[in-house]
Amino acid sequence: MVEYKPKGLFFEDFAVGQEFATTRRTVTDGDVINFACLTGDFNPIHIDDVTAAEGPFKRRIAHGLLGVAIMNGQMNQLGIFEGTTIAKAEDTNKYKSPLFIGDTVSTLIKIIGVKLSSKGGKGTVLADTYLINQRGEVVTESSNVILIKCRK
Repeated sequence: MVEYKPKGLFFEDFAVGQEFATTRRTVTDGDVINFACLTGDFNPIHIDDVTAAEGPFKRRIAHGLLGVAIMNGQMNQLGIFEGTTIAKAEDTNKYKSPLFIGDTVSTLIKIIGVKLSSKGGKGTVLADTYLINQRGEVVTESSNVILIKCRK
């Protein structure tokens, strides 16, 4: 049997000032409808073209939490957290601008803090993450506290 070896970075590999950038993806109508079905959030600003056209954005917008989910997925696709993350202990999200259907977004991760646990075997990585659209606007800003395994 072949043993799984984590591809992710260990706590010792993270340092304040590191930045990681993800690939892009386009937010589709299917993403928004599927997210509405998954969460039960059928707010008309997400699913009703006519109502949304009468609102402040003049068109439908994606759920803010869909943007957070996309950001989390993009972070994981980098592979830096694969197999070494113990838990995401905290997320604080700020929604800076609307996420529109058709927007193409990427995520920027900035490591702003690292702290070794006194209990051993793990440490805390503090990361600010930014979901950025094709116009260079920050759509969502998130502060994350991530527990990461130590190498030894």
